Amino acid sequence: MKLELPKITRTTLALYAGASGDHNPMHIDIDVAKSAGMDDVFAHGMLNMAYLGRLLTANFPQERIRSFGVRFTSITPIHAKPVATAQVAKVADGNTHLDLTMALEDGTVTLQGTAVIEGEIAA
Repeated sequence: MKLELPKITRTTLALYAGASGDHNPMHIDIDVAKSAGMDDVFAHGMLNMAYLGRLLTANFPQERIRSFGVRFTSITPIHAKPVATAQVAKVADGNTHLDLTMALEDGTVTLQGTAVIEGEIAA
């Protein structure tokens, strides 16, 4: 399963900040980001997790999602076009276990995670 996402823009970050209540200036204020040694602002980690959640709910009814977790491995810079993927890791005890990845066009993995879906699905 794959979900290709649009380019992360300043508007994307501002809208996510407003919707989530996460107004951390590292994500919306270029001067603050530069003062911390970054080239520019970068996406909220939880925005990327939300995109992985969208991949799951686009493919499975929400009530079948038993668990969903990630670990953050890298930042998502402004103007990146992330891609969310899910692969079947195993089917056991009537559940499907997925490996989740969010990656950038250059192959940088920004999130890795897992999900468990009730029922068996094809690999």
